[in-house]
Amino acid sequence: MENYRIERDSMGEMQVPADRLWGAQTQRSLMNFPIGWEKMPKAIIRAFALLKKAAAKANRELKPEKMTAEKADAITAACDEILAGKLPDEFPLVVWQTGSGTQSNMNVNEVVANRGNLIAKEKLLHPNDDVNMSQSSNDTFPTAMSVAAATVIRDELIPAVDTLIYTFKRLEAENIDVVKSGRTHLQDAVPIRFSQEISGWRGMLEADKAQLGEALTGLYHLAIGGTAVGTGLNAPEGFGDKVAEKLAEETGVPFVSNPNKFHALTSLDRIVFAHGAMKALAADMMKIANDVRWLSSGPRCGLGEITIPENEPGSSIMPGKVNPTQCESVTMIAVQVMGNDATIGFAASQGNFQLNVFLPVTAYNFLQSARLLTDGILSFNERCASGIKANREKMDENLYRSLMLVTSLNPYIGYDNAAKVAKKAYKENLSLKEACIALGFLSEEEFDRVFHPEALA
Repeated sequence: MENYRIERDSMGEMQVPADRLWGAQTQRSLMNFPIGWEKMPKAIIRAFALLKKAAAKANRELKPEKMTAEKADAITAACDEILAGKLPDEFPLVVWQTGSGTQSNMNVNEVVANRGNLIAKEKLLHPNDDVNMSQSSNDTFPTAMSVAAATVIRDELIPAVDTLIYTFKRLEAENIDVVKSGRTHLQDAVPIRFSQEISGWRGMLEADKAQLGEALTGLYHLAIGGTAVGTGLNAPEGFGDKVAEKLAEETGVPFVSNPNKFHALTSLDRIVFAHGAMKALAADMMKIANDVRWLSSGPRCGLGEITIPENEPGSSIMPGKVNPTQCESVTMIAVQVMGNDATIGFAASQGNFQLNVFLPVTAYNFLQSARLLTDGILSFNERCASGIKANREKMDENLYRSLMLVTSLNPYIGYDNAAKVAKKAYKENLSLKEACIALGFLSEEEFDRVFHPEALA
């Protein structure tokens, strides 16, 4: 039989597993929301630990009569253990709980209080009076969301994007002399250098990186200090500024207190904007992955203009088949991010009066997008993009078979005549040179003098 201890909250007594650090409110949430398998993201728990540590330090300076040095030290020590990953099983709550995230805020408060008391070896901390001092779930959860979102974008997603940018820069340099057929509308177009095609991929990622950087500015503005409705009730003057200062010192991220707490508590516009930048990145990754799998299609009956690493067998029935699986992974991630963006947009539109109560689902979807994009880009870079090789012979063959090379004859025989050359060549399976000479538009010598496909790129 499992051992229990008795914990108490404002609603009475609760049996809590004896070996767990959480308290009555966490246990009630576990009982009342047996929904799904989606747990509160680790990044949110980490952000809460950073926040509770910063709040304790701020309260120590602003309310020293209540936040004693002993209490602040115990809170800090417990939070540091959470940040070090030492208490991973103490945060069991699901996303599908109260829309303000109150129960996850209390989960952290209870764990920090109980662990801090064990560290102090006395009943020193109360989860509400001490760990949650000068705070409300209504300002701590939005703050934790902003902290988590800003840190994962700055410290994880942007570096992943940089890694793929570097790979494309290398591939550009390696393929600067390779000329191939361009394509528009999935049809042959005028020539392009392979390095130019790759530069388009790189340019997308550089633009996405810049947009992510712009989005960070909004995430730096924190709701902390607003408490329940934005008035700052029960928080000392300057508390929000002081907490933001402590968070900035701890993380190296330039967090500041949002000067308008009524905006910060009820609006998720900063999250919508930042996720929009991630959706743009997802859309570009979809395009890049699709280009790569089109260009590598074959190996004999497709375009076959590039080869990519062969990572695993592609079929349980067709021996020797190898599929562009990293591309497929990226494209699935892209559609998931786009779906998450719709969820976040709907959630953000549902703020009522002084609070939005779609916070946990917003945090979950945002951080899932960031994690999937980070992991997906790094995997795509390592297991696909880094090994892209140009099939120069195939590119050259396709280039010289392309009827759109006729565009180079426009200045010499005119658009209409050039169109006649292309149509004759296609219908009669002739080369452009043969068709042009047969129509009498240029002699063989004239054609050879003006027709240079490589120069068109």
